Amino acid sequence: MGTRPRFDLAGKAAGLLAQRLLKLPPATDRDVTVERDLRIPTHDGRTLLANHWAPARGTGAPTAVVRTPYGRSGPLDWLYGRALAERGLHVLTVSCRGTFGSDGDFRAMRHEREDGLSTLRWLADRPWAGDVVLTGSSYLGYTQWAVAAEAPVQVKAMVPHVTSARLALAFLRPDRIELETLLGWSVSTATQERPGNLWRTLLGIGRKRVEAAMRTLPLVDADTAALGRTWPFYQECLHHDQDDPYWENEDHSPAVGDVTVPVSSIAGWYDIFLADQLRDFRVLRAAGRDAHLTVGPWWHAHLGGMAAVLGDTIGWAAAHARGTEPPRKPPVRLFVMGVGEWRDFDEWPPTGYTPRRRYLAPGGALRDEPGPAAPPSAFTYDPADPTPSVGGPKLESRGAGPVDNRELEARADVLVFTSEVLDADVEVVGEVTAEVWLRADRPSCDLFVRLCDVDGRGRSVNICDDLVRVRPDGVTKVTVDLSPTAHVFRRGHRLRVQVSGGAFPRFARNLGDGGPVHTSADLRPIGVEVLHDAEHPSAIVLPQK
Repeated sequence: MGTRPRFDLAGKAAGLLAQRLLKLPPATDRDVTVERDLRIPTHDGRTLLANHWAPARGTGAPTAVVRTPYGRSGPLDWLYGRALAERGLHVLTVSCRGTFGSDGDFRAMRHEREDGLSTLRWLADRPWAGDVVLTGSSYLGYTQWAVAAEAPVQVKAMVPHVTSARLALAFLRPDRIELETLLGWSVSTATQERPGNLWRTLLGIGRKRVEAAMRTLPLVDADTAALGRTWPFYQECLHHDQDDPYWENEDHSPAVGDVTVPVSSIAGWYDIFLADQLRDFRVLRAAGRDAHLTVGPWWHAHLGGMAAVLGDTIGWAAAHARGTEPPRKPPVRLFVMGVGEWRDFDEWPPTGYTPRRRYLAPGGALRDEPGPAAPPSAFTYDPADPTPSVGGPKLESRGAGPVDNRELEARADVLVFTSEVLDADVEVVGEVTAEVWLRADRPSCDLFVRLCDVDGRGRSVNICDDLVRVRPDGVTKVTVDLSPTAHVFRRGHRLRVQVSGGAFPRFARNLGDGGPVHTSADLRPIGVEVLHDAEHPSAIVLPQK
């Protein structure tokens, strides 16, 4: 049986803090109750533990379902539980299988479809529950996609935030591992139930051990270096890339077009899941579904994104569950960086933007036409002293998002190509790509390309980027799909393109031997030449007005 604790002043204070930090609408009633450790049976005889937050006057009110591997207390408790209940919703927070008292072993992404459907069947028999909205961020968003295509009729809306229908598979392109996210999340989930874990995380205790483990070779041993034991999910990701049938039951992206529940997707320009989340949205729209997209100037753990998902849950999604007219939402709402304003569009990517090439040129120039015949620009990538990752998409907030890149650009292993000072604004909205002609002296190399905005003081701020692994065959043309963006480069600024051979520890190092990324251990420097002439017109392609 669950327990119903007395109201507490600390909880109400937490509710007020959440309202102020996240700029939530005022609470309708702060005298909410919570019943903890409810038991939900699964299809295979296991039991999941859940908390039920209830508004003071809430029989039949909309019910928000939040399924999480991160526990039912602490910040998630007052962000999703108390904050939503104080605004008139029932909230059911359910611990995923194998976490925080729920039966079984936690195998990331493995049981979310079946356990989610079991939860919804159980909820349908609760007399207090109204129609349902699914909500949550990151893994909590993935648990929504896991059931979305088969959601029962009482599910009326979903609000996935910084997530996708295939979640971690986004990090597992063939021959390329997003190491910082994969190992960091593996260590976090492996240790999260230890006493005092929240304080250790906040104080950075154990961070240096994880950072040292990222340098472990071969990578197959890095989880043991960080944890003292292997971690199943980390090993699965090293041995099975995103194209492997091994992940068939965990990849819900093939079913996105079958989802008929209205969806409001909340994303961030510096989020690790951005490209996949935009792809999910496009599939929904192509299938004629009721889908909306908001992209803000946020990274994964940014409070602005959390405010947006809670706001949409309280307003737009709850209205769907109540059967009332939801607040008007445009199909696409984007924050345009550089000018700091929100704009509405009919689709993603928006129409009215034309691809325009800006060419890498000798002497570090970025020009409107291919440069004259000239020797290639060259650099050496040394995996023993790898080019560091600076800013950009990260799982944690520390060091994420737009940052000053000047120290990085001063390194000998980073090429920079910079335009003349702009005499008019340049507006870029949509998919950004780079086409780079290169030659390397090893059987394998990585190519990292980043677009930056350089202001009048010379400060270079990253806008979008990505990395691909290359197996060069002589002179080779390489295409890099940078993360999408919406940004205005202001008059008086300059555009800059960085080209380098890595971004560590965000991406695992290329060791130069051409072997498997998880078992290689010998470090060999890689010489790379970037060609930029009329026959090899290396360029960045920008969707411009």
